[in-house]
Amino acid sequence: MSELPNFAPALPEIFIALSAVALLLLGVFRKDDSTQGISALAIVAMVLAGLLVPAASGGRTLTFSGMFVVDGFSVFAKLLVLLASGFTLAMAVNWLGREKLGRFEFPVLVLIATLGMMLMISANNLIALYLGLELQSLALYVLAAYQRDSGRATEAGLKYFVLGSLASGMLLYGATLIYGFAGSTSFDALAHSFQHGAPVGVIVGVVFVLTGLAFKISAVPFHMWTPDVYEGAPTPVTAFFAAGPKIAAFALLIRIMVGPFGELTHQWSQVVVFISVASMFLGAFGAIAQTNIKRLMAYSSIGHVGYALIGLAVGDQVGIRGVLIYLAIYLFMNVGTFAVILMMRQKGRLMEGIDDLAGFSKTHPMPALALAVFMLSMAGVPPLAGFFGKFYVFMAAVDKGYVTLAIIGVLTSVVSAFYYLRIIKIMYFDEPVEVLDHGTGKGLGLITAVNAILVAGFILAPSFLTSSAGTAAQALFGG
Repeated sequence: MSELPNFAPALPEIFIALSAVALLLLGVFRKDDSTQGISALAIVAMVLAGLLVPAASGGRTLTFSGMFVVDGFSVFAKLLVLLASGFTLAMAVNWLGREKLGRFEFPVLVLIATLGMMLMISANNLIALYLGLELQSLALYVLAAYQRDSGRATEAGLKYFVLGSLASGMLLYGATLIYGFAGSTSFDALAHSFQHGAPVGVIVGVVFVLTGLAFKISAVPFHMWTPDVYEGAPTPVTAFFAAGPKIAAFALLIRIMVGPFGELTHQWSQVVVFISVASMFLGAFGAIAQTNIKRLMAYSSIGHVGYALIGLAVGDQVGIRGVLIYLAIYLFMNVGTFAVILMMRQKGRLMEGIDDLAGFSKTHPMPALALAVFMLSMAGVPPLAGFFGKFYVFMAAVDKGYVTLAIIGVLTSVVSAFYYLRIIKIMYFDEPVEVLDHGTGKGLGLITAVNAILVAGFILAPSFLTSSAGTAAQALFGG
């Protein structure tokens, strides 16, 4: 009889899974509307899981026959994912009540998606990678179409499902090629197989895996679902898409490229450089003509993916450290921005037009100030956090000789500053046609304030994030 695996490293995931099942049963058996209570319990579950994540880590630990790994890198990425999920639920509670969509399934689906993301981050095998990815994706397909009476939400869910399925199929095909030519699905075994080069079939498989994950992070030319899904999905779900799943997919992309395929960096870095440049260009120029703020945020996220990919293209410890810093800062900028977007109501209806922000500074001075901080930070204006996010990835590129890539990043940042500054101009200098509603909700106000303070005050204590990201990157490279 075989021994039981060591469950201790996977305690956070086990806790999230049990919490999802328990809250699902609670929602089924409670007669009254239990959405707020279950959402609060789900947030508590994520906080407790966040405490378990570092507690369950003791150096690099493998379990479940080497398919599940816990190290400093996984701890850092999981904490970001749990933060993103917690913020999403906190933002969604008020929205669910206003839109009369108070069904307990929402927080349960977010928990299941979070579980999938955490499994992705700790995957140390192509099979574990696929299981985590699909668990996350299935929950996200439902969340995208959660507002089922809305034609736009149903369309967004369908598009995300069709293109997500295509991406999963490509990734799975790539994984089968790698297994067929290398004879193993274990990341550790694969890393030892390619020290003296790799067969052409493996290189083709790596490209397919890279393509599948590029879909998940919405990198060009696999971005086509992003603007439509961001616009059509419910706003809290869009905020979730833009933060949690993107960070998890990025963490998985980093782990698989640097780990098993680290010896093949020269082969795959060219592909990463191409999609990085293409994403930066499309993100910068595609957003200029947008009139819907959620579509603008979609193109903005594509651009930010391009900047983060610069660090992956570099492929060393300094580059990965830059990516992790960038993802953490992006999380706070993004969540804060979507919290303000959820405040844009007119006669009880959510507004999504950029022009609807006209006069926002006069009627909502503090949210307008916070949004201005987020926009300037996304543009990379010093001394805000967004500037440092770009600084670390650009410097990593310059140090490794990717000077042209860094210059392209700076130039596209200048272009993208146009549409970020346009939002500030509309808020502070345009006269409103119709004033947006007051009474934005204490929860949204608190989330906005916390994220704005973190983004604006990053320069006062940058060492905590930079040292944590450095430790996580070092763990990935066996340090």
